Amino acid sequence: MGPFTALLLLGALTCATGAQAQPVYRIVGPDGKVTFSDRAPEATAPGTRNNPAAQPATGTDASALPYELRQVVQRFPVTLYTGSDCAPCDSARKLLTTRGVPFTERTVGTNEDVQALEKLSGKSNLPFATIGGQQLQGFSETEWSQYLDAAGYPKQSQLPANYRRPPAAPLVALKPAQDAPKPTSERPAAAPTRRPAPVPAPGAPTPSNPAGIKF
Repeated sequence: MGPFTALLLLGALTCATGAQAQPVYRIVGPDGKVTFSDRAPEATAPGTRNNPAAQPATGTDASALPYELRQVVQRFPVTLYTGSDCAPCDSARKLLTTRGVPFTERTVGTNEDVQALEKLSGKSNLPFATIGGQQLQGFSETEWSQYLDAAGYPKQSQLPANYRRPPAAPLVALKPAQDAPKPTSERPAAAPTRRPAPVPAPGAPTPSNPAGIKF
């Protein structure tokens, strides 16, 4: 890749950073209608789903990285979107891992994930990645390497030996439903009502007169 090509790619990354894809929020209206928006809802009801990738994420604690790599991560964070049984997704993950690129991975496995991905990228193709504001559709090792080079990521890993990449998380995460509050006080259980012993009929046997003799 010549210097001119590298400058063009870096220019594309820099320009795209200002137009970085907005967070995707899933909003359920009072009538149950589901919509997706780049504006955060005022409140999220229990049991609804929201996008955990709404906040900028680099997939690591940047303070633990070498200075030069930390600067690149802060300017051009990488997010990888993958699916199950996706060989190109595995290849993309391997490239980032081999080069020591800190990245956040979001999995697309439900219809809601697909809708959020389409809102974010305009398509549902996987793998999908963002380097800063630059979007990469599908996997091409040559193309991805060019953009990583232009962003300033090293060709060989410079990650600390104790670095651990955060586990992949769904693109749209389900919030656990809140348990109903328990009553502060409970009424004591009522004692069982005792029935009076039946009165024996005249002439019937009793403990003091087992034969039931009449006088």
